[in-house]
Amino acid sequence: MMNKPAAAHTEELPVHECWALLRGVSVGRLAVWVTDHPDIFPINFTVDHGTIVFRTGEGTKLAAAQRDTPVALEADGVDPASGVAWSVVVKGSAALISSTQDVLDSYSLMLFPWHSGHKNAFVRIVPTLVTGRKFKVIDPAQWWTPQANATHASAE
Repeated sequence: MMNKPAAAHTEELPVHECWALLRGVSVGRLAVWVTDHPDIFPINFTVDHGTIVFRTGEGTKLAAAQRDTPVALEADGVDPASGVAWSVVVKGSAALISSTQDVLDSYSLMLFPWHSGHKNAFVRIVPTLVTGRKFKVIDPAQWWTPQANATHASAE
């Protein structure tokens, strides 16, 4: 007798719920295109009027913000009380915040770098697409894969 996995249920999130979840976290992963390959960096960020803002210094993230290639930010979390996990992806374009007023406004976001060094550049991601999903984290006793069961059965 083979165990059958429980039916997984993933809920697609409306955009307003995605933004609410993003406002509740400050760490995500920024995906950028570097020459001929993607690269991913952890960043701390904040939500600002339907955009994402992060600080950085000279390097790959800042260079990516000054190119015409799209970027993506992914953030996720889990509620330990309910066991519900979520993931939100923001796709769009990144741009250096350069006008004096915008830079001054960005300082009021209380966005502080976690890593030492000069992080004087503020970058804004303007979304073209925001998607999210959530699902209940299953108990490890419920895990099931056909390959795992086949391997276990052949070892007996």
